[in-house]
Amino acid sequence: MSTRISKEVSSGLSRRRFLGGPAAAAGTLALARIPVLRGAPENPAGFQIGCYTRPWDQFDYKVALDGMAEAGYKYAGLMTHKGKSWVIVTTETTPEEAASMGEEVRRRGMELSSIYVGNFAVEKSIEAGIAGLKRLIDNCAAARSPRILISGTGKDALVEAYYKVVAECCDYAAANNISISVKPHGGSNATAAQCRKIVETVGKKNFGMWYDPGNIFFYSEGKIDPVEDVPDAHGLIMGMSIKDYKAPKEVMVTPGTGLVNFREVLRRARQGGFTRGPLIVECLDRSDSAAKITAEARKARQLLEELTRA
Repeated sequence: MSTRISKEVSSGLSRRRFLGGPAAAAGTLALARIPVLRGAPENPAGFQIGCYTRPWDQFDYKVALDGMAEAGYKYAGLMTHKGKSWVIVTTETTPEEAASMGEEVRRRGMELSSIYVGNFAVEKSIEAGIAGLKRLIDNCAAARSPRILISGTGKDALVEAYYKVVAECCDYAAANNISISVKPHGGSNATAAQCRKIVETVGKKNFGMWYDPGNIFFYSEGKIDPVEDVPDAHGLIMGMSIKDYKAPKEVMVTPGTGLVNFREVLRRARQGGFTRGPLIVECLDRSDSAAKITAEARKARQLLEELTRA
């Protein structure tokens, strides 16, 4: 059931050529992003405003889902929590467990928009990585999530193998109506330009970029403004983590209270074709109180509703 790796990705490229080489399919990628999830209503601008579990991850994910629903969200993303593992959905998660997680989201009147999946054993071998990522795709299908979010690898020696695995699994994901996105997360995928090279080299229509303005600041130590970085993502954005930043190295910040100019980031992203899709809050001010986190989540939702109406 696996796909055939594209000629460029499978040709034993060096890390430099893999990330820097031209992609034959680059011209078509912007034309075929995965469509937005249907179910819960979009806001008038066509964006799905949601929230990840991460702000509440000192609690079980169900506490986070309760908070999201109370804060008025219609879309949820599974990321981290206090449970069997920090990352909620892993290669050890069973499809039955994943299906139950999806039902917990829907029981609260929300749709599951994205699942962050963490690692998939590419350090063992490409074959193990493919098996691991396919298990994660199966879990996302069981949970009824249309999107998988990955963060790349921080190990230079694994970069080529990591994206060979992604390329091999994209058709399997597409057969399950699932897209895969990579976010800026340091190392070889710290900026939109670096992510763009990765997306274009993999060359699959259901593989794109998940923009993260807070991480652009974070991994550049405040030197790169996402307002200037986001044009390099034009045509490839499948969704966005709504994450702010405060110097010197803090992203657990309620959006709108830090250095990210979300109004301008969104304006420029729209200029590049990102006019609909998920905007998912990833981080909020820290608190030991679930109720206080929920209050911050409500503020973030209200900010995004105001920005997307403009």
